[in-house]
Amino acid sequence: MDKLNILSLGAGAIGTYIGGSLALAGHNVVFLEQPPVVDILHTQGMTLDLGIDPRRKEQTRFTLTPPTVQFTASLAEALSQTRFDVMLFALKSFDTETALHSLTSTVSPADLPPALCLQNGVDNEPAIAAALGPEKVIYGTVTSAIGRNGPGNITLEKLRGVGVADGHPLSKRLVEALDSAYLNAKLFPVAADMKWSKMLTNLLANPTSAILDMTAAEVFAHPGLYRLEIEQLRECLAVMKAKGIQAVDLPGTPVRALALATKLPLWLSKPLLSKAAGAGRGGKMPSFHIDLHAGRKQSEVTYLHGAVVRAGEQAGVPTPVNKLLTETLLALTKGTIPLTEFAHQPGKLLAGWHS
Repeated sequence: MDKLNILSLGAGAIGTYIGGSLALAGHNVVFLEQPPVVDILHTQGMTLDLGIDPRRKEQTRFTLTPPTVQFTASLAEALSQTRFDVMLFALKSFDTETALHSLTSTVSPADLPPALCLQNGVDNEPAIAAALGPEKVIYGTVTSAIGRNGPGNITLEKLRGVGVADGHPLSKRLVEALDSAYLNAKLFPVAADMKWSKMLTNLLANPTSAILDMTAAEVFAHPGLYRLEIEQLRECLAVMKAKGIQAVDLPGTPVRALALATKLPLWLSKPLLSKAAGAGRGGKMPSFHIDLHAGRKQSEVTYLHGAVVRAGEQAGVPTPVNKLLTETLLALTKGTIPLTEFAHQPGKLLAGWHS
C-alpha cells in the first residue's frame, strides 16, 4: 500500500493515537503544535502505550522521535517540505473556529490537504467545509478510548475503532491505511448516520456528571437521574428520526442496542446502559466533568446536547432535557453560577426538569 503524507493538527489524545499509529505503520506524519509543546516533543518524543491491543505481542509501548515523526510549530514550514495527502483534525470542538481561522490566515485553502475530521459532534465538518471548501472535508469518528498523560503521551484504554464516511475520493484509501495501522477502521455509506450515532453515545452521563460532580455509576444508580438520562437519549433519537438519520453500529460500539434500550422498561434497560456508561470511557470521568473541574472556560456541551437542541428547533421536536443540561452546564462553565450550586444535589437538577 502507498504511504501517506499526513499532517496532524495537534498532539492531543486522538491526534497522537491516530497519527502515532499511522507513523508506526510507516506513513509520514508531521505534527503541528504550539511552540512550547513542540519543544517538549523534541525533548521527550511521542509515547504510545498500546498494551491492551493483543496484536502487538512483542512490543506494546513505543517512543517516536524524528525522523520517524516530525514536529513543527509552523504550518508554512510544514507545507513547504512536502505535499500532504490528508490533515487529521482532532481538536476539541470549541477550538475549531480558532484553528480554521489560523489555517486560512496563514495559507490559501487551496494549499491545504483534505481534513479527516475525527471530532465529536455534528457541527465541525460543516464548519470545515465552509472555511476550506466542501471537497476538503472527510467525515470521521473515533470510538476507542484514549487516555492522555501529557503532550504526545497517550494510553490506549479501550480498543474499538475508527469510522470514515464514504463519498470522498480518499475515503477508501484512508480506511485501508487506518486499518493496516491496527486502528480497526470501517467505511460508512452515510456520514450523518455515523456522526449522529457517535453523538448519541457521547450524551450518556456526560453533562449530568459534570453538573452534579458525580461519577457515571452514581448518576445511573439514582432512579430520577436515570430517567433523565433516558429522556435525553429519546430526545436525540426523535430528532434523528425527524431528520431521516439512522442509528448505526460503530466499531466496537452497538449503537442500535443503545437506541433499543430507550424503548425498554427502565428496570430492564438500566443494567445495560449503566454498563455502557461506565465502560465507554475506559474508567475515566466523563469529558465534560474533566473540562469543568479543570477550570476550562469552554465546554463541548454546546456541540453535543446543544446541537440536539438546535436540530430539534429546526425539526419541530421538543428537547427540554438537552436544553436544561446545556444551559446549566454552560452557566457553571462561565461562572455565572458556582460549581457548588448543584454538587451532589440530584434533586435540585431534577426540579429544573419538572418545573
